[in-house]
Amino acid sequence: MTEGTATVPHSLMANAIRALAMDAVQKANSGHPGAPMGMAEMAVALWGRHLKHNPANPHWSDRDRFVLSNGHASMLIYALLHLTGYDLPMSELKQFRQLHSKTPGHPEYGLTPGVETTTGPLGQGIANAVGMALAERMMGEQFNKPGHTIVDHNTYVFMGDGCMMEGISHEVCSLAGTLGLHKLIAFWDDNGISIDGHVHAWFAEDTPKRFEAYGWNVIRAVDGHDVEAVSQAITSAHNSDKPTLICCRTVIGQGSPNKAGSHDVHGAPLGADEIAAVRKVLGWNYGPFEIPADAYQAWDARPRGAAAEAEWNHRFLAYQAAWPVEAAEFTRRMKGDLPAHFELAALEFIAKCRDKGETIASRKASQNTLEAFGPTLPEFFGGSADLTGSNLTNWSGSKPLSAGQPGNYLSYGVREFGMSAMMNGVALHGGFIPYGGTFLTFSDYSRNALRMAALMKIRSIFVFTHDSIGLGEDGPTHQSVEHISSLRLIPHMEVWRPCDTTETAVSWAAAIRRNHGPTCLIFSRQNLPFQSRTPEQIVEIGRGGYVLRESEGLARAILIATGSEVGLAVEAQKLLAAEGIPVRVVSMPATSVFDQQDAAYRESVLPRNIPKVAVEAGTTGLWWKYGCSAVLGIDTFGESAPAGALFKHFGLTAENLAHTVKNLL
Repeated sequence: MTEGTATVPHSLMANAIRALAMDAVQKANSGHPGAPMGMAEMAVALWGRHLKHNPANPHWSDRDRFVLSNGHASMLIYALLHLTGYDLPMSELKQFRQLHSKTPGHPEYGLTPGVETTTGPLGQGIANAVGMALAERMMGEQFNKPGHTIVDHNTYVFMGDGCMMEGISHEVCSLAGTLGLHKLIAFWDDNGISIDGHVHAWFAEDTPKRFEAYGWNVIRAVDGHDVEAVSQAITSAHNSDKPTLICCRTVIGQGSPNKAGSHDVHGAPLGADEIAAVRKVLGWNYGPFEIPADAYQAWDARPRGAAAEAEWNHRFLAYQAAWPVEAAEFTRRMKGDLPAHFELAALEFIAKCRDKGETIASRKASQNTLEAFGPTLPEFFGGSADLTGSNLTNWSGSKPLSAGQPGNYLSYGVREFGMSAMMNGVALHGGFIPYGGTFLTFSDYSRNALRMAALMKIRSIFVFTHDSIGLGEDGPTHQSVEHISSLRLIPHMEVWRPCDTTETAVSWAAAIRRNHGPTCLIFSRQNLPFQSRTPEQIVEIGRGGYVLRESEGLARAILIATGSEVGLAVEAQKLLAAEGIPVRVVSMPATSVFDQQDAAYRESVLPRNIPKVAVEAGTTGLWWKYGCSAVLGIDTFGESAPAGALFKHFGLTAENLAHTVKNLL
């Protein structure tokens, strides 16, 4: 606990949280006061006694990570950040849930100092935390040396009944136990209430037994309103060789005489009369948003935080003297900078792809790219959701990671959503560029984690193979006709669907360079014909769309294509040329990147006065924005048959594309 707090009652510290929570929700006329009021003593125990952090430097690399997985309880973390000394003044708490404030309805990474991840959809916070704990372990394995420990911190998570019910918590907590992530400590706010009321009618399992089965250390039946009991549980967790679940029995809305313990206090303001009653029950004789000086003094974490970081800085200087190369590498990786030699390696490999001219599946081209880029990127952390042999996300430098074995590649098992959210946690922790693979159709399972990555603008790379009907015989359940378009709809998400080896290498380089947002890389199962290019065209690939094949003579139409359909467009161009109809072929591997180019470039590629036909083995809706006169695609589900037969069945052939163009002229 911070200096001087021994004389301050725990109740004063906890009630400061309760007061701020109910006052902010009341002023906003919106929010969730019950959970912050119920978890107040848990917060006193963790933040007041155990959490290693420095409010003056929220980005200190060896800080403990705290995740509020039940993010609707956001006033808990806002109150804690304010009280402990972060740059979150009372004026921001008074603007809770208001436009452009630093206190939105759910915590948002990059907006509020001290918020480690964006937790909105329940369960993703714990999943992010598992990724953070994994990253801490891996950074320690890679950088700690005998006598020099520079990576040594814990990841703490508050989670509620809703997080426990969400399927993603099962995925990641099972894996956390299997991996033995002992620096992960989760607090279950077991208040038995959700929006619909008492949860026993729909959530009656023995949750502690479930976590014991996962391989967790479980501390049962802790009184969540007893600071000493919670603190002792945390100390016990520190001594475990397993991840720990601390089961805290609490009363939602603790302190509210008429609403505590009910769903009435879950997601609505208490109301002026009940707030007055709470103040009377708690003996809180202060006005709205008024915190007494002794409460501020008790909560102030700045002196302790500054001392902790100063001690770490001293240790890091000793590490730097003994291990200068490793110290420089640690600093670079935690900043998120790329190695100086990456750009040269990328350019050399892209040139090699151009010269070699291979006709292979783009998933294989992706693996070849990993083989070329991997040795230059020690921060690469790969994986697959039980599809490594199909996604080809491994390379010769991949070292499988397990409970007792350091590595840089994780088999996540059949946990697509969990994998994606854990990747986000790894990226948020720092020190790694995570990428993970599955089939494109399973991006549905991962969807919300992809959305959170885009919302947070973090560098997670999602690899999706077996795109659309090219998958073939597995049939419509696995043929992802609508998925590419749906991924393109996510703001801040870059989606690349390369057509050959060269575009694949360029797309990987773009994803790696992009430290301000996530990327989806879409690769084929089937072989794709190599397309020759000039050096200037290779540069233009990075602009998302470019003229791949110019017409001989003034173009009468433009064909726009991505991925496997680029080859069809090139063949259609030849058929049309034989009939005296010149057309231009535009390859557009990344529509959002192309859309961000200046108007002059976009007009040079897609002049407005020339008819355009787009072709892609997926839904057609998004292509009309380019002024297309026709779009060849698939607006139904697929069929089970060999890929070649399916392309003919759905009219995705060079002949049909050429016929479509002729009908327009």
